[in-house]
Amino acid sequence: MSGALFAALAISLALTLALETGFFFLTGKRNKKDLFLVILVNAITNPTVVLLYWLAVLYSGWPRGIIIAPLEIIAILTEGYYYRKYGRDFKRPYLFSLAANTFSYGMGLLIQLFV
Repeated sequence: MSGALFAALAISLALTLALETGFFFLTGKRNKKDLFLVILVNAITNPTVVLLYWLAVLYSGWPRGIIIAPLEIIAILTEGYYYRKYGRDFKRPYLFSLAANTFSYGMGLLIQLFV
């Protein structure tokens, strides 16, 4: 089980970093420090959200939608906070966080349809 969990965490983080880094560039951002910040906050929030999600799914018996919604909201707020506090070119940091996470989550769902 631990190998499968580790693989799920690694794949999720790699996809999230690729997608949210791509989103960063798609929005016209180029500041290297802001790019590093995007990578750093996602390296912190993604494994936390994925681990808490799987633990909740395994042990709570709650529907997955009820589990993921608050976890994603917390991730969006956390990332937005760090973009606002430490970012240089984030005019609307919480909106950027919401859009980046929506893009990443949506693309992840699409990828799962074809895998």
